[in-house]
Amino acid sequence: MLDKHGTRVCMDYGILLLAGALYAIALKYFVLPTKVVLTGTEGISAALSYYVESDLLFIVLYMGFQVLLLSFAFVKVSKIFAMRSLIVVMMVTLMLTVLPPLEFASPEPQNERMILVIFGGLLAGWAKAMAFRYRGSTGDEDVLGAYFAVKYLKPVGSIAIIAAIVSTGFGLMMDLIKNGSFESVINTLMYTCIYIFISAETLNNFYRKFKLCIVTVITRNAEVVGKAIKASSEHRTYNVQQGVGGHTGDSFNMVRTIITHEELPAMLEAIEAADKGCFYYHYDIEGISRSYYIPPIK
Repeated sequence: MLDKHGTRVCMDYGILLLAGALYAIALKYFVLPTKVVLTGTEGISAALSYYVESDLLFIVLYMGFQVLLLSFAFVKVSKIFAMRSLIVVMMVTLMLTVLPPLEFASPEPQNERMILVIFGGLLAGWAKAMAFRYRGSTGDEDVLGAYFAVKYLKPVGSIAIIAAIVSTGFGLMMDLIKNGSFESVINTLMYTCIYIFISAETLNNFYRKFKLCIVTVITRNAEVVGKAIKASSEHRTYNVQQGVGGHTGDSFNMVRTIITHEELPAMLEAIEAADKGCFYYHYDIEGISRSYYIPPIK
């Protein structure tokens, strides 16, 4: 019989395997058939596989690049993150190898290529977010995203857009060499941009560890609310500002704290439990000082 910790670990690994399977499905059936250029080393692998028209080459190059990137993750991010990412990457590789060829729609521009690109981006972004939420990743630029997101306090999906610059340029060059058509290059660029934007935004919306917000609590029990904030998250503190109600003339306090979206549900629950009569609201912020602390992925 497994204890609660063992059951939770098994569930985590199950979700990581599911994330790997979903990412492989996105690549196999939606992304690669449309010939869009992926981000990071996946983009380089895809561009070369398009050029020689070999799906096997993509899998081989994908695995080779992931070995290097997961080694970086082991040293620079955390051992747990690297090992869980390895599980996802191995699942992606296995599924790409065994999934049968299917055609959901024709990737030709005049048919349903746009639908494939959009759905592939949504599915890939969701799979990436699932892996991140359980302390892993799909490898590639997500490894760099985990590292630089902590360092620069940027959403992990933003790193994918930066990583896409090099891979997209390489992919477009290979497209021009293969087809000799400038129109083909522009067409590939348009669909690639759509895929990158959709997958990055989906990832950022579902994985909110690095998205920040301010919570403001209007209360007469500032000390109690402040203790609840610190108890909910040991890394957070708060500011208190005195105020007077314009209608009643009563004194009150405004307690403010900056937290991540990942911390938000537990924080609001703790505040409500501490002062059921309080009023609170929250809103997103950007441009915070790099001295702000976000726990690394461990």
